[in-house]
Amino acid sequence: MKLREKILSITLFLLLILSYVFLSTTKYDQVDIGDALLVAMEGLSENQELIVLNSKNPFNFYDILNNLDEVSNQEVYVIITYPDVKKDKYPVVVGFAGSLGWGEHHKKYLDKYLEMGIATATVHSFKSRGVSSTVGEQVSVTIAMMIHDGYMLLEQIDNIKNLDSDRVAVTGWSLGGGVTLFSAWKPIQEKISPDLSFAGHLSFYPPCLAEPESHEFTDSPIHILIGELDTWVPAEPCEELIQFLKDEGYANVEINGGTKRSAKFKNAHHSFDRADTTLKVIDHAYSLIDCRLSLADNGIVKTKNYGFPLSNSMLQKIGLYFCADRGPIMGGNSEARVEAMKIAEEFMRKTLLQ
Repeated sequence: MKLREKILSITLFLLLILSYVFLSTTKYDQVDIGDALLVAMEGLSENQELIVLNSKNPFNFYDILNNLDEVSNQEVYVIITYPDVKKDKYPVVVGFAGSLGWGEHHKKYLDKYLEMGIATATVHSFKSRGVSSTVGEQVSVTIAMMIHDGYMLLEQIDNIKNLDSDRVAVTGWSLGGGVTLFSAWKPIQEKISPDLSFAGHLSFYPPCLAEPESHEFTDSPIHILIGELDTWVPAEPCEELIQFLKDEGYANVEINGGTKRSAKFKNAHHSFDRADTTLKVIDHAYSLIDCRLSLADNGIVKTKNYGFPLSNSMLQKIGLYFCADRGPIMGGNSEARVEAMKIAEEFMRKTLLQ
């Protein structure tokens, strides 16, 4: 074979590989949740019930907005916990854990809501898909999947007589914080659940990295709590988003309790509401402080600097390779933890009980 023909063959081969990488979609098989259900049911208390949702496995927002019929189905279980106080109809806080799964610091908030007479619904998006953690990969369970889970739960709550679907707030931490925040993005809400929306969104240290092309959010209150020293997901894009929404006339959006209370979060890192104040470096986790992304109206996320699409799992890994580091810090901060609990109680009281 002549040199020119060899070069042409290699070029064509590389083009075929690039075409496959850029045009392929990330798809997931449906996971059987039978074993997970048995374990979960054994641990139920008298004031709890387990329900199963018919959800799906979208990789990203593009899948939700354009390919939902082609995405695999997925059953997901949820545990609803009722307060001791008896009511005809309970308001509900829907909770989503972060990349490490459910922890004790999450439970403290949920216990507070129960004391307030609010039912809680913990969504087990990870265990339902056979996953324990997404730290360092963020592919096996995605924000898009969990948002779909959340809206399927909201539709099911609408059919449960003793739960009030008009008074359902959503909260979440880190990855779950992203679920909480972007479940308020109107294109997603209108596509999945045009008739029902969450009454409030309380988001703990979410990834605000993807700036929406369309800053259209529901009218429900949004409150973000994030440490200024967060190296897992930076606070700056969250501050910019909230300020932009305020400038656009959204009255019910806030970050860190507002100007007068934000100082409490000045020295706080990721997972500031943990009881353990020891700061730890998580070597295999992404540090996204230098990543800035854009979110197009069609649901495609791209890097802001280069316009590189993160449209499938392989491209996401490549894109994050060029902007993300490893080894963010996490650990509790007593001052921020106490203030966050106060803000959470105030938010849920105002949103669900007044």
